[in-house]
Amino acid sequence: MKNSMNLEFLSVSQNESFARVTVAAFVSQLDPTMEELTEIKTVVSEAVTNAIIHGYHELPDGKIYISCTINDGEMELMIQDHGEGIADIDEAREPLFTSKPELERSGMGFTIMENFMDKVDVISSPEEGTTVRLIKHLTTNKAYCN
Repeated sequence: MKNSMNLEFLSVSQNESFARVTVAAFVSQLDPTMEELTEIKTVVSEAVTNAIIHGYHELPDGKIYISCTINDGEMELMIQDHGEGIADIDEAREPLFTSKPELERSGMGFTIMENFMDKVDVISSPEEGTTVRLIKHLTTNKAYCN
């Protein structure tokens, strides 16, 4: 059975934990393992933090959009901003690359997403924003109640 949800919130760092917990609560209806739930929360945190810091340069008036669809044990997560965008996606996906070295960022966001998810797509255009599409096949395939 298929189910989906959408979130929209301002690009302030306090909303990162809101996004992480909300997506985890939604995905919990599939009864994922604790490891899977931790991985999902981590990738949400990475993607939202990237949107806030790199997409919107920590300006609080940008909007971040999350859609999450679950279907037969698969989770598809889309995290989108309309911020700066990424000029070179391949470079941005390189381990340790960061566009903000002065902030002592680790540059591991995309690497973490790739390690925890089954599929990661990044679509971005300069001055138009970025969409990160994440897919994970959960080990459990239980139908949810309701």
